[in-house]
Amino acid sequence: MALSREQMAQRVAKELQDGFYVNLGIGIPTLVANYVPEGMELMLQSENGLLGMGEFPTEDTIDPDLINAGKQTVTAVKGASFFSSAESFAMIRGGHVDLTVLGAFEIDVNGSIASWMIPGKLIKGMGGAMDLVAGADNIIVMMTHADKRGNSKLLPLCELPLTGYGCIKRVITDLALLEIKDGAFHLIERAPGVSVEEIQSKTAGKLTVNGDVPEMVL
Repeated sequence: MALSREQMAQRVAKELQDGFYVNLGIGIPTLVANYVPEGMELMLQSENGLLGMGEFPTEDTIDPDLINAGKQTVTAVKGASFFSSAESFAMIRGGHVDLTVLGAFEIDVNGSIASWMIPGKLIKGMGGAMDLVAGADNIIVMMTHADKRGNSKLLPLCELPLTGYGCIKRVITDLALLEIKDGAFHLIERAPGVSVEEIQSKTAGKLTVNGDVPEMVL
């Protein structure tokens, strides 16, 4: 069975480490903030100028003036700091973010990502994604494996305008965890109850499967 958005965020949270500075992109990646392992100390960064983002607020803790880059209300953890967007992007461009988690429309076998626009549709801007993929070495993409029409989003070559070329090494979808190398998607883990055959049928780009593929542990 395909993972829910929350389950995808749980799996990504297993990639977090003590002391990390982590940027969570707009959309599904923001859910990762709710699944930081207990006792782990890290700082979540939002490119609008917040380092130390916490979980999404409850009705009792909500502050309408405290928002992330996607204009969602958030909380701040002990030790959080606030600064200008210019300083935030200096942190990103300077390579000071240990892990970046992004959403995407398409990923291809070269590790390229298309995430900022669909031609003909209204867009608000490219956001910070281009800076993030250029300034970070450790990037995880969270996305659904196929679109609403069932078309694969893991392609031989991205068809939409690129956010970055050859910069993505790992993808977590609602069906699988994959690594990108040597011009192919390599299947590392599959979602509980999802068969290798289903993943193959929904992956348009070259897919490499080596031996028995374990199920994810959430």
